[in-house]
Amino acid sequence: MEKQVHFILFLLALFCFSYIMFSVVAEGLVSGHHDNGSVKLFVFGDSYADTGNWEKFAASWKEPYGFTFPGKPAGRFSDGRVLTDYIASFLGITSPVPYTWRKTVEKSGLQFGMNFAFGGTGVFDTFINAPNMATQIDFFQQLLEEKVYTKQDLNSSIVLVSLAGNDYTAYIQRNGNFQDLPAFTTSLINQLSANLKRIHGFGVRKIAVTALQPLGCLPILTAFSSYQNCSESWNTASKFHNQKLQQAIQRMNNESGKHMYETLDLYTAFMSKLNTARLAGNLKLRSFLMPCCVGVTSNYSCGNVDKNGAKTYVVCEKPELSVFWDMVHPAQNGWHQVYSSLKSSLHRLY
Repeated sequence: MEKQVHFILFLLALFCFSYIMFSVVAEGLVSGHHDNGSVKLFVFGDSYADTGNWEKFAASWKEPYGFTFPGKPAGRFSDGRVLTDYIASFLGITSPVPYTWRKTVEKSGLQFGMNFAFGGTGVFDTFINAPNMATQIDFFQQLLEEKVYTKQDLNSSIVLVSLAGNDYTAYIQRNGNFQDLPAFTTSLINQLSANLKRIHGFGVRKIAVTALQPLGCLPILTAFSSYQNCSESWNTASKFHNQKLQQAIQRMNNESGKHMYETLDLYTAFMSKLNTARLAGNLKLRSFLMPCCVGVTSNYSCGNVDKNGAKTYVVCEKPELSVFWDMVHPAQNGWHQVYSSLKSSLHRLY
């Protein structure tokens, strides 16, 4: 039975990648806790942080993505704002321009930093043709060599690194089981640590990296229980990842002699909201775990259309109340709830 479930997850992992492959800078949410025009935010990672780097064929550029904000597709894998927007809001700045837009905006449009994150990518290569984290850092280094940003800019900069689990999806797709997952996690954290040290070497002031969210609570997995239960095996994998990450962060801070690295605990932020929903009863729990936008059948996903252009997805009546937008991505409301949980710890970014 366990092998059968893993095989189903393997198929769903392939299905998950279709969110990206088939299917004016957006105004940021500037209501910041700090008003600091000099601070810059540089972002690396995946779809939890991507604000528009993919080309227009990606699902993030198709309806109904962007439904809540800005009211049309804008390159975010959500109905609205994502983690990057909320971190920028806390810093009191507009969300940084996506890397692929850098030549289409005025120089003043680069003043808040840059977002190098591409949806679907990971620390290692996944199964899509997009830059992994090391390549994203190469892009950053090239801009520094071209003097687009100066050492003074970096002295007042903060880096956000998002790691949402695409590496684990790719691992399961390649291997089909959890047998060697702990060893893979160790290699993943080792490479992530090398990436973080490389970024730090450029002279940035602070680096914040996301802990892994509870993967077992993503709708693509909770669908097996009619959105009633999370996968404990995947949540255990998330917790092990986070434990290894925290150990690495502590070790690197000790080596640097400064508190240069921070973790943003997405796991606890998601689970605290989930536990609140669980206490409210099964109906509330189901509404928490159920995505707002889904395909009309398992052959389709949010944003798909048929050969005649007809929609093959449905959207819930109140996206503003949903925690998850599609089968793998939080809705704007979900990100807002996560941000609310994280906010008290974000002062450590200064």
